[in-house]
Amino acid sequence: QVQLVESGGGLVQPGGSLRLSCAASGFTFSSNAMSWYRQTPGKEREFVAWISPIGIGTNYADSVKGRFTISRDNAKNTVYLQMNSLKFEDTAVYYCKVFRDGTAYWGQGTQVTVSS
Repeated sequence: QVQLVESGGGLVQPGGSLRLSCAASGFTFSSNAMSWYRQTPGKEREFVAWISPIGIGTNYADSVKGRFTISRDNAKNTVYLQMNSLKFEDTAVYYCKVFRDGTAYWGQGTQVTVSS
């Protein structure tokens, strides 16, 4: 079965950096685009970044362009989110997602807290 496991979240000061990882299993990773989303309490989950199956194409939310970078290692079945110049408003639970066969699969999420 499809499994997505995020890691790398934590507490960071404004202006700092974190790298999130999402380890995938249960499907052919290199054949699927992957995405990162985030969610804060009381708000809907919002799109952060997307990467094509072999990593050539990427797309970002306007709020993170120029600060976040999505990448993947198909040999390790892992997608990453490098987050730089973090702001208070980046505080959220971050989820990775794969959409296949008409179904969206999500990981359990990893908490990112930006605080001084």
